[in-house]
Formats: sequence, structure tokens, C-alpha cells
Amino acid sequence: MPEISRFEGIIITMYFKEHNPPHFHAEYNGMEALFDLTQGAFVKGALPSKQARFVLAWYEYHREELLEIWQSKSFKKIEPLRK
Repeated sequence: MPEISRFEGIIITMYFKEHNPPHFHAEYNGMEALFDLTQGAFVKGALPSKQARFVLAWYEYHREELLEIWQSKSFKKIEPLRK
């Protein structure tokens, strides 16, 4: 699964042959959660609340880039979350 970004120990990935709805994966310390790309909503899985907030803050900055990757199926790295 291609790594899109990495920050605060969180790895963001996306499968290119994945099912709808459009989503990305966030992994932290052996835990994984899926987040909807269109609304930034948690879909399933688990992350500690602090890391989930980091992921959602990152998503807010990069929503359009994430949707572009999903639609084009073209891999590219996205800047990490900056504090």
C-alpha cells in the first residue's frame, strides 16, 4: 500500500484498487483506522484520540490532494502535518 504521508508516528496510506467510498488508511503503533475522503469522517478501526485529531487536522489541509490521488490513481507524497 503506497505511503502518502508520515507525521507524529502516523502513517497515511491509500490502496489504488480499493472499494468505495473513497477513503484513506491511518496507522499508528499497530492500530489502523479508515477515514472517508469526502467528509473526513472516521469509517472504521481505531486510533488513540490524539492521533485521530492529528489525522483529521492533516486531512483538512490536504482534502483536495487526497481526492485527486483517489480519482487519478496516481501516487504522490503529501506534506506531513506541521505544528
